[in-house]
Amino acid sequence: MTVFSAVSLRSPRTRTWTHIVPIVLGGAAAVAAIALVAYLLWPTWGSRGANAPDRLPVSVGGTLFNLPVTAIRMKIQRHSGPQERIDLDFLYPSLQPPGPPKHVTADTAEAALQSIDRIFLSIAAHHDALSPEQRMATIYPRYLDPSAAQPADGLTVRAFRTETPYGSEDLYSAPSPALTARCTRDGATPGMCIAERRVGGADLTFRFPRSWLSQWRDVAEAMDRLTAQLRGPRG
Repeated sequence: MTVFSAVSLRSPRTRTWTHIVPIVLGGAAAVAAIALVAYLLWPTWGSRGANAPDRLPVSVGGTLFNLPVTAIRMKIQRHSGPQERIDLDFLYPSLQPPGPPKHVTADTAEAALQSIDRIFLSIAAHHDALSPEQRMATIYPRYLDPSAAQPADGLTVRAFRTETPYGSEDLYSAPSPALTARCTRDGATPGMCIAERRVGGADLTFRFPRSWLSQWRDVAEAMDRLTAQLRGPRG
């Protein structure tokens, strides 16, 4: 008696489909996986989702701040929770977060450098380092030029001695509204100022053009408002 196997009874077309179907299914699965990865990795900085928060609760040095997302300069810092340091900038004098960055060409680069329309702010945990008030009282006087300085429009300016670590800077101070700022002098680039404030476990460092000190009261009040706006809920 002749016995035929089941395989030998299949037609060539049936055997072909038996091999093709797994290949087709595997290819479809691979395409779906690639599409999923592409979706997850696709850049999203051009637009924010409808449910994305406008502000993030961020703790720096154990002190809570409520920060506008679009004011945070580095994408890696745009998350809630504890952070060691965070960098922001705000338009001046409106103190609004800046919009999307403008494209700078070779023709507009010089104008962009010369015209600074924002105030920069860094918030960092101080870890019990010397406070800005202590530096003003105990460190800076060691390096200041001994010649007396007369206040102009309520703002006093004193130069640091050339051979000191602050030799290319001047110290501006005023009692009301309170302002203390170290400023570099104008040169190849416009002079810039640094003003520091301590809030809880964090130090706030503001940076702005020296030329703004012609309206120093507005600058001091702007820093006060910005500090108050960024504080989180307090008990």
